[in-house]
Amino acid sequence: MKILVCISNVPDTTTKIKLTGDKSAIDLANVQWIINPWDELALTRSLELKEASGGKIEKITVITVGEKRAEPTMRKALAIGADNAIRVDTPPGDAYAVANEIAEAVKSENYDIILCGIESSDYNGSAMGSMLSEFLGLPSVSSVSKLEIDDNQIKVNREIAGGFEVVEPQLPFVGIVQKGITKEPRIPSMRGIMMARKKPLTVVPATGAETLTGFVGFEPPQTKAACKMIDAENVGELVNLLHNEAKII
Repeated sequence: MKILVCISNVPDTTTKIKLTGDKSAIDLANVQWIINPWDELALTRSLELKEASGGKIEKITVITVGEKRAEPTMRKALAIGADNAIRVDTPPGDAYAVANEIAEAVKSENYDIILCGIESSDYNGSAMGSMLSEFLGLPSVSSVSKLEIDDNQIKVNREIAGGFEVVEPQLPFVGIVQKGITKEPRIPSMRGIMMARKKPLTVVPATGAETLTGFVGFEPPQTKAACKMIDAENVGELVNLLHNEAKII
């Protein structure tokens, strides 16, 4: 059995985002890049399943669409425990283009399980996984919060309003993972970091997939106004400000 985990190279959530002078793009200088948190959870759960499989899961591959600056992130995924990595050599476009590029890169590999995070922490589009399943012609299960393999039978918990449902998908399938799939992301050990240097990271050319959406410009959020302190006994002033200034009542 082979598992593919799709990984996004995203800015660390603590990174201070700046815009270029003309506000046409994000200034990528000094940005700290990490594995998208939802994808990292998917990778961790894949490794847990492999370790408990008694050899039934033979390989875990990670893939991303991105330029060379994404390779340190891929090396971290290898250090965590992935067996090999694939980088599609093109700047990541929108979800449609990324899903198309990944599908073209892996369609001949016959992966049994393909996992991806429910969204990326930079654009939060929540669309790539479903698009990927359509490009590959595979069934998909969204909102996966639990994944188990029992005697070659796959069982997943899918979050729904008020609870969850248990789904038993047939292989191969695409699983779209959310938080809860595992407790904590795995941290690479020193041995894993050393081994990652020798693991294969294959760079494949892009197919030039069409991008259907683009960005016209960016604007930073407005600066928050100073906080006004009102005496706890002055209810009338509070109501007046909420009504006439904040205009929320």
